[in-house]
Amino acid sequence: MSRQRRGPAGVRRALTVITVPVTAASLAAAPAFAAAPAGAVRADRTPAAGAPSGEPVGGPRLAGRGIVANTAPGVPAPPKIKAASYLIADADTGQVLAAKDPHGHYLPASTLKTLTALTLVPKLDPNRLVRPSQKACDTEGTKVGLTPKMQYKVSDLFHALLMMSANDAAVTLSEADGGMARTLADMNAEARRINARDTLAGSPNGLDRDLGLNVRTQHTSAYDLALILREGMKNPEYRAYMQAIDFQFPAPPTKKERKKGKKVGGYPIHTHNHMLPGERLAYPGMLGGKNGYTIAAQQTFVAQARRGGHTIVISLMRADMPPSAYAAKLLNWGFAARGKVAPVGELVPPGEIKQTRKDGGSGVLPDAPLASDDSSRMWLLVGGGAVGALLAITALFVVLRRRRRLEAARYRSGR
Repeated sequence: MSRQRRGPAGVRRALTVITVPVTAASLAAAPAFAAAPAGAVRADRTPAAGAPSGEPVGGPRLAGRGIVANTAPGVPAPPKIKAASYLIADADTGQVLAAKDPHGHYLPASTLKTLTALTLVPKLDPNRLVRPSQKACDTEGTKVGLTPKMQYKVSDLFHALLMMSANDAAVTLSEADGGMARTLADMNAEARRINARDTLAGSPNGLDRDLGLNVRTQHTSAYDLALILREGMKNPEYRAYMQAIDFQFPAPPTKKERKKGKKVGGYPIHTHNHMLPGERLAYPGMLGGKNGYTIAAQQTFVAQARRGGHTIVISLMRADMPPSAYAAKLLNWGFAARGKVAPVGELVPPGEIKQTRKDGGSGVLPDAPLASDDSSRMWLLVGGGAVGALLAITALFVVLRRRRRLEAARYRSGR
């Protein structure tokens, strides 16, 4: 299509408008994502500030929905586990060794408490006394048994939060931080700070349907869980709470204790992480971890272990059974593969993300169809056509601007 436009001193020239068709071929050039597993929503994979345009956080290979891993002599394929998503990484170097749908959005269940602790441990004085509200004490699910009749040290509440996944302790800690709205804002800001861009906290404890939340209003990813735990374990207080196995939790004194003059009673609480030393599913070198379960989220888990001077971090989401056995398989593979397989991505540090090196290695092990193989998912690829059209329009603008300058020069020279 053409229309007339005036040039210098009334000279008419044609302005040509180029229409760029969006074809199946141009769409196919866009990145392809596999269909999201049941119970997940498609991660937008919006890059964080400073990340290469269109890349997911951690590198382009981590956009995959299937299993992503490189091969190496003597290293078997990653273990087959019945989880919708997982990640295995070298926590020391940040190298992601293998993953499955690492940026898929899933309900976190109580693994979200790793972010609650990461946010609040540095902010709250461990010796501060806090009196819980009745609402906090009435929280659904696993509880440590708080009462408004007592004040509790912040450190006591963190022990309950990370050892036995106490939902009432999570709400009380949020009250100590200034209330639920303030704490959720702080948690989401902390997630952004460390580039956990798949994470949206809608509660401090990971409860979902009990609070009217679903995977669109509260979610995280296997990638983000690894980021969160890796960052948290740098803090000695956080690490101590994660590694505690037994703890005497305070409570109002019993009648017998009052007769003896005791003003505070208590009872023992025990860790829910069965992979810690001395536990029935103890894993050699286990540093700490956090499990989670709701009916909607199914089984979730994130953990770190250290052997031979090296630390591996793993996470898994939406598993079909209690996660310790699966976690052991992922950790074993991580220790065996570390230093032998080429990484498929990286756990990025907090702050601005630098340009990642493109990994051109082979060895992708897909276990889900690509969107380009399924016409019903072509809508996922429109972004590639839009980018092509934008480039064409930019080129057109440059050509027309140059033509206009040439015509002006000819007019001034009398030609």
